Amino acid sequence: MRLSLTKFACIFSLLLLASLVGVAQFQDETRIIVAWQVKKYDIEVSFDDRVLVAKATLSLQNIGNSAGSRVTLRINEKAEILSASVNGNSADFTKGQERAGSRNIQRIVVPVPAVQPNGTVSLTISYRLKVEENTGLNTISPVSSQFLPLAFWYPTPNSFYSPRGADYAPFKLTVNTTQTVVSSGIQNGNTFEQKLNGQLFFVTGDWDTVNFKDVKVYLPKGSGDFEKQRASELANLFVEAKTFVASLLGSIDETPSRIVSVRRSAGFYEAGTVLLEYGAFRRQKIDAQTAMTIAEAAARLWLGNAVLIRGEGYGVIHEGLVRYIANLFIEKQFGKEVARTERFRQQISYSAIARREAPITQTSPLDNSYYASVANKGAAIWRLIARDLGGVNEFFKILRTQLKAGVLTLSDLRLAFASQKENLDFWFDQINDLNLMVGLPRNEAGQTKVALRNTGSIPVSVSVVATTEAGSEIRTEATIPAKDFGEAIFNTSAKIIRVEIDPEKFYPQLDYSDDIAPREFNESDPILVIKRSFDKQDYVSAESNAYKILRSYPNLDDARVLLARSLLAENKLAEAEKEFQTILNEKLPSARSMAWANVGLGEIALKSNQASKALGFFEEAIKSDAEYGSTLFARNGRRKILPSSRIEESIKNFFAEFDKAAVSKSKQNVERLIVPGEMVKFSANLAGQAEIWETKVVQVDKLDANNYLVEVELRAKLLNRNQESGMAVFYLSKVGNEWKLSGVEMFEVR
Repeated sequence: MRLSLTKFACIFSLLLLASLVGVAQFQDETRIIVAWQVKKYDIEVSFDDRVLVAKATLSLQNIGNSAGSRVTLRINEKAEILSASVNGNSADFTKGQERAGSRNIQRIVVPVPAVQPNGTVSLTISYRLKVEENTGLNTISPVSSQFLPLAFWYPTPNSFYSPRGADYAPFKLTVNTTQTVVSSGIQNGNTFEQKLNGQLFFVTGDWDTVNFKDVKVYLPKGSGDFEKQRASELANLFVEAKTFVASLLGSIDETPSRIVSVRRSAGFYEAGTVLLEYGAFRRQKIDAQTAMTIAEAAARLWLGNAVLIRGEGYGVIHEGLVRYIANLFIEKQFGKEVARTERFRQQISYSAIARREAPITQTSPLDNSYYASVANKGAAIWRLIARDLGGVNEFFKILRTQLKAGVLTLSDLRLAFASQKENLDFWFDQINDLNLMVGLPRNEAGQTKVALRNTGSIPVSVSVVATTEAGSEIRTEATIPAKDFGEAIFNTSAKIIRVEIDPEKFYPQLDYSDDIAPREFNESDPILVIKRSFDKQDYVSAESNAYKILRSYPNLDDARVLLARSLLAENKLAEAEKEFQTILNEKLPSARSMAWANVGLGEIALKSNQASKALGFFEEAIKSDAEYGSTLFARNGRRKILPSSRIEESIKNFFAEFDKAAVSKSKQNVERLIVPGEMVKFSANLAGQAEIWETKVVQVDKLDANNYLVEVELRAKLLNRNQESGMAVFYLSKVGNEWKLSGVEMFEVR
């Protein structure tokens, strides 16, 4: 049988393509790979003025398939490398730089004797790292010091921005200082030994410590009964969260649990240690963000610390699965509606980047959409997979099996959830093109029909809920093919006034605003719509839009606080007071909403000539320290009632001295009154520029025994500028027996 020339060419092309694919696969399988995994860190640090002096020993294993003859480490670009040694013998090294987003990272390359696959090598680096300006990532101060992983303060093979994940390993960390030191793991003096996998960090300072249910809480120095009560509640929440995660994922080796009050980097957590701002211990109740931080810290103990999370797309486990579990805990602890509200906040965050995100397997922490994608979208994906598997029990049964290996990758989970392959391939490998739309209800012969649309590349199974004129809800289920239309049918003659597709919001979408008909908003973020009207002083529209979203999410205090503030602006005092009080009565309100509720209640009390009551509300908002705007309003409100308070004489004297230094034209005179490393730009701009600098201390708020917020009236004139005046709030710290400035918290000088 003769083949036509065309058929022969086609067959030849196919055979050639197959052979090329085979060769490519063979080359990939036999590709030479040298990869270093940290088995343990052993780091000792001390301080020399503004310099961190460190010696880091890394035990490294070659997990590649070929012998390795050099190790590349990454560290802060400002680190001065003093020496290197391999297996105890002095070694040469070369330095270079690599770009990580907007940052430069120093690269250290150290030759090593050939290390065979699975072999190990010990590498020691001695170095110095100068901290010119204190930040949340690295601080050296006589008041408190801290170094977090993102400061790149210790050498390690894989940076935080690595697409396959940063390095986590057991460690021993010694910090030589007279201050109290906090890190993670078992403490012996100033040494911490972490047996789980972790990243290295430490914080130093001066705290009051209390223990609740095996959680050690580091409270602001001089804390009273109120702060101690809140500490016990936070500790109990941490214990409850760990117990809940254990019920889902099984038991792990215990590591000490700590909650630490800090000035900077609140919200950081690692291997059982959680950093929280001072305000978290002073608010009227635990706030939503603090609860989520503690819940995620508990879940991370399993997913990241007890079990290594590695490989492409690791973030959807490390961040997304952790957040999914945290959401489940919030639901168990505070109720379904509170969890639904928290997921709505995550949905809003994701919608802001949904049209510009990369596929999850191709994204990294360098992308500005990374966390909104892998954490918020990731949590939604795992929730959807759990639903399609038949529920959380089956989902976690499979997950527990995968955790037994001690290392987990996204590839492992995709194989384990093989029945969900189509969904997983779409959500992890493709750009999200899914949007669910619902049409207006049509009444036809005793039935109501609603057109549905799915723009995505996968079929969806969704609920559709109709609301009748009488206020009752009717639910039906629908399946819509990929990039196709569908229909929901409600067997009722009752008039339907509202329809919503996927009311539980299982599916991450490009746009959530067209899930409802008639459409209520033209944007996925209704809070932004309300805020826009409020900022334009269109309080009627803000009020109307707030009521719309609160019908769907009655616990959404973000909307309720804008409603209450709009009512207050419209002078509807009784209604506004009711809404503000509703916020304070919520099970888990946001810190911001609580602060604004106190400001609003203070303003209402002031209008009603209840000055003492108003002062109490304003003081609550100031203590809360939730955000700039509410704190500013609260301070202005307090000053209407209490123009000034009794001020410690030493504080008055300090500011009188600082006023003189500011106009002395001497940088040295200014800097000696500032904590080293703090207010660097402020002092540089002030020294030599100030022609007039006069402060009047009006209020002092104690943070702890050694730190205060000092509110002043400031009159100033800088060189070639007009005279200005207004309120400023300075962060004042006691160093030894002397006061020094360590921050500018507010500067409303105009």
